[in-house]
Amino acid sequence: MENRAVRRRHSAFAAFLATVAMAVGLTAVPADAAPPPEIDYVALGDSYTAGTGAGTFPTLAPCIQTPAGYVDAVGETRRVNLAFNAACHGALLTQNSDIPHDTRIPSIEQQIDYLLVSHVLTEDTELVSITAGANDVGVTGVLVTCLTQAPQACLAAVQASATFFADMQTELNAALQRIRTAAPNAEIVVLGYPRLFDPTIPFAQVDPVVLNAINTAVDALNDSVETAVKDSGTGAVFVDVTNRFKGHAVNSDNPWIFFIAPSLAPDGSLVFDPRNFHPNPAGHRAYASALLAAIKPGQLVR
Repeated sequence: MENRAVRRRHSAFAAFLATVAMAVGLTAVPADAAPPPEIDYVALGDSYTAGTGAGTFPTLAPCIQTPAGYVDAVGETRRVNLAFNAACHGALLTQNSDIPHDTRIPSIEQQIDYLLVSHVLTEDTELVSITAGANDVGVTGVLVTCLTQAPQACLAAVQASATFFADMQTELNAALQRIRTAAPNAEIVVLGYPRLFDPTIPFAQVDPVVLNAINTAVDALNDSVETAVKDSGTGAVFVDVTNRFKGHAVNSDNPWIFFIAPSLAPDGSLVFDPRNFHPNPAGHRAYASALLAAIKPGQLVR
């Protein structure tokens, strides 16, 4: 029975692997190329790890990745050997969530399944990075509510989102423990999320109270993710990017977060660009720098 389950998971991810491989441009390494770095790096998670905002949003499905995200930037430094990035735009920690979601998108739990059956995540893996948790507490819905409705509705949405924190922590805790079991020698890095707005700068006639509420919600999310990391007992490291993004909010003069105004659909509804509120190319470079600063690659080489 166990073998049949493994075969089913492997089959389900075969198309996923081919899609991602084409998306990131995996090619054979020439025989005379320089030897790869000694640090084997595996990434997984949600849209931040999947590179959303780094470039044109692809139309591939179900696992959407955008080239030139922070994972690719770290790989291009040649200080690590990027073995695989399993992250998907829109991924939740598990499919067992009350948050509305597309079940075709591999969850972090399913990403780990794939990395295990494909023998990518192993005792030889020395670095794992992940962003996760925002989708599991309904951040997208909160942002849409806060930017399109009255401040009272925004505050109510923020409070409703907080009710999902406990479940998110439990699921992230479990994911980190699975990663640690599979990769006992790896440095596991969990990156947080940046504050999105500077409330002192006008943004699309949105009440500063709303901008403050969104930032406070992001802070609470980061605190919750950090708590899960500490409670997991895995030795994973949480990296807070809040200070790194200071002065580079969506509504700053030099934003590191992508945003374009929503368009109007034929039925009169607003259509938000899926890249909105994700790191832009500069933001992804900042994430790459944060990761490299946290791990000090030279100390990981065994």
